[in-house]
Amino acid sequence: MEISPQEYQRYVQEKAKKSPIVKDTALAFVIGGLICVLGQAIQNGWAAAGLSQQDAGTATSCTLVFLSALLTGLNLYNKIARFGGAGTLVPITGFANAVVSPAIDFKSEGFITGMAAKMFTVAGPVIVFGTLASVIYGIVLMLLK
Repeated sequence: MEISPQEYQRYVQEKAKKSPIVKDTALAFVIGGLICVLGQAIQNGWAAAGLSQQDAGTATSCTLVFLSALLTGLNLYNKIARFGGAGTLVPITGFANAVVSPAIDFKSEGFITGMAAKMFTVAGPVIVFGTLASVIYGIVLMLLK
């Protein structure tokens, strides 16, 4: 049986599941908003604990990265992402998930050739090295003050 490309495209469109775009957009908005509200609550908590606004912002970023990595490791971030879709791509939590996921997936291949290599491949060396450099810079700055 031979069909033309146009007939095949029509067949695929008939069989393809229709995307509930309004529902998906609303869920992404709500989940992304909840992540941002959580971030603001964490920042307020750090400020209430006595940190300056700038230090509270830094501590909030670190906390969100940690929580995202932890939820990824517990396979909960993936479940949230399936429900909330693009809402989980809020930059800092999405970044942590993008780094931790391949590290976990390729753990069986070893620390260097599995976890570290795949983590750098997926997240992008520039982003990972930039983050590492900023952490080292922050530690050096803290030690010099």
